[in-house]
Amino acid sequence: MDVQTAYQKTIIFATLKHLENNQTIADSELPYVIHLSNVAMEILIASHHTAQFDLLFATQVALLHDTLEDTNTSFEELEREFGIEIAEGVSALTKSEDLPKEEKMIDSLNRISKLRKEVWAVKLADRITNLQKPPKSWDDLKRRKYKEEAKVILEKLKGGNDYLENRLKAKIEEYEQYLD
Repeated sequence: MDVQTAYQKTIIFATLKHLENNQTIADSELPYVIHLSNVAMEILIASHHTAQFDLLFATQVALLHDTLEDTNTSFEELEREFGIEIAEGVSALTKSEDLPKEEKMIDSLNRISKLRKEVWAVKLADRITNLQKPPKSWDDLKRRKYKEEAKVILEKLKGGNDYLENRLKAKIEEYEQYLD
């Protein structure tokens, strides 16, 4: 399957799943699919700067990265629709509900680090995309914690994708403007 066809199939699936929950971007009326497509756009651009990069796989994981965490989609459904490797990538990007909040990110990063570098790239692209202007509802402490968490992601996934690592470093620096 070519990337364009896979993108269309995957974005439709992900959009419908997120629409079932009426999910929007935090503090906005914008449909959640905008976030998903922004993550996929980061992956697309990164693929032009990365040798031996599986764009087809990475694009699908990017578009699906929040389906297990934020919708009623099951691992089995993802596996049926997109294959085991994509389902495993999305699963690694999903924080475990069985863990205390302070352990969820490290657990996810540990699972991501055992998979292909394209999954690492999706996590980097996700945080790059999320380091925009924070939701109005976030206080300074939450914004600071989010920035520190981005540094942990960058450190833990170091060596996964130079292009996206440099993008994330720049976004972390830019995010400083949102801190009191």
